[in-house]
Order: sequence, then C-alpha cells, then structure tokens
Amino acid sequence: MTVIKNQKSNTYEVRTYYKDWTGVRKQKTKRGFKRKCDAQEWERAFKLKENLSLDMYFEDFVDLYLNDIKSRIKYNTWLTKKHIVEKRFSHIFRKRSCRK
Repeated sequence: MTVIKNQKSNTYEVRTYYKDWTGVRKQKTKRGFKRKCDAQEWERAFKLKENLSLDMYFEDFVDLYLNDIKSRIKYNTWLTKKHIVEKRFSHIFRKRSCRK
C-alpha cells in the first residue's frame, strides 16, 4: 500500500500486497501515473476489488460484472449488456457507492 514517486521519469507507481485465492501473499505493482491522486485512486479500486466489498463504486462493480460474464455468454449478448449498462446506467451511477 505504497505510492512512490519515480524521480527519473517523474511519475508515480503503486505497490500493494494481497492474498490470492490460495492464500499466498503476492505483490502488485502499477506504474506510470502522472498524478499522485490517480495512483491512490487506482490503489483504492484495486483493494476494493480484492476484498469484494459493496463499498466500491458502481463503475468498478460493472467492470467486474462485465469481465465475469464475458466468457460465459455469446459475444453479441455481451456487447448488448455492455451497451445497456454504459448508455442507461453508467452516466447516472458512475461514482456512487453500491452500498447506497
């Protein structure tokens, strides 16, 4: 859970630890953020996805949902679902918590 500034490239990177489904502790690193707040936002979203909590934004939940069903349904059905969510719901509920 660290945001580090790379002085050489003048960008930020995030290093965070999590446990995979087998219980093994792993490290995740993401680089190339221009602003510190962007790096912190990515870290927050990553932690919420790992914890599977309802405190995540609706936008993050939709991403998880669409990635989950993509392999189980036909491509055109997936495109239809994606279109419906993006055009009908995302602009309204994008930054709202799923808990509310």
